[in-house]
Amino acid sequence: MSKTRVGRWSGRHLLLAAVLLLPNLVLLVVFTYRPLLDSIRLSFFRWNLGSPTSSFVGWDNYVEWFTSSDSRTVLVNTVIFTGAAVLGSMALGLGLALLLDQKIRGRGVVRSLVFAPFVLSGAAVGVAFQFIFTPNFGLVPDLLRSLGLSPPNFYQSSAWALFMVTVTYIWKNLGYTFVIYLAALQARRTDLDEAAEIDAASPWTRLRKVIWPQLRPATFFLLITVLLNSFQVFDVIHTMTRGGPYGNGTTTMVYQIYQETFVNLRAGYGATVATIMFFALLVVTLVQVWLMERGRRE
Repeated sequence: MSKTRVGRWSGRHLLLAAVLLLPNLVLLVVFTYRPLLDSIRLSFFRWNLGSPTSSFVGWDNYVEWFTSSDSRTVLVNTVIFTGAAVLGSMALGLGLALLLDQKIRGRGVVRSLVFAPFVLSGAAVGVAFQFIFTPNFGLVPDLLRSLGLSPPNFYQSSAWALFMVTVTYIWKNLGYTFVIYLAALQARRTDLDEAAEIDAASPWTRLRKVIWPQLRPATFFLLITVLLNSFQVFDVIHTMTRGGPYGNGTTTMVYQIYQETFVNLRAGYGATVATIMFFALLVVTLVQVWLMERGRRE
């Protein structure tokens, strides 16, 4: 094939790619990148939502956030909630995937039941779990009383309230990690399993030496996606605790953005929190991608 014909086909491919990508790029610019830049710009202003005017304050909003005791509480809540949600949902998802990858009766029905909460609305899940943790007649307090234990008041203690919303979100998100791990298990090399059986490897050795190395790509993928999703949870917290008790008991950064922007009407300060959260997520994601690429090279 001549160079002229190769160049002509390359030009056609580039034109086709441009036609296919342009609508998506336009949507990204209009609905993602432009609002992002506007949010960063707005973080340097003092603006009450609905006011026709705003005043430039420079770095004052950032100084206020980084020096506020409320911000430290919000940051700790965000780290605890996100870390527990990521580790809890991934560990439980892996355990269920290993169990339901076996040939047991009724596993198809159980798989569907495990995945079902993931497709439910977070607000609906939050309302349902409000009744489960209700002090007077909730399922969890009744279960603790039947065991001879005194149930805590999940709605009056900040620590227990954070535990409550974390458990609720893990239950809702469990189906996602379960499905990803189950797909990875079913795609693994069966010849390695057969070799491990021939060598009479113990279940723990088989998991650690044969199965786990093949699950690393799925694990890295879940680390990124589950962390990003957990960092941005709003519906469960809003439905169950409204960020309380005692002001900021379960307030995370996403919920603080909502409170400052739409409750306190401080849109400029809310944009500041959103910008800080964006760069924090960007750094975490870049580190995870770097670790994933490094793991592939090894």
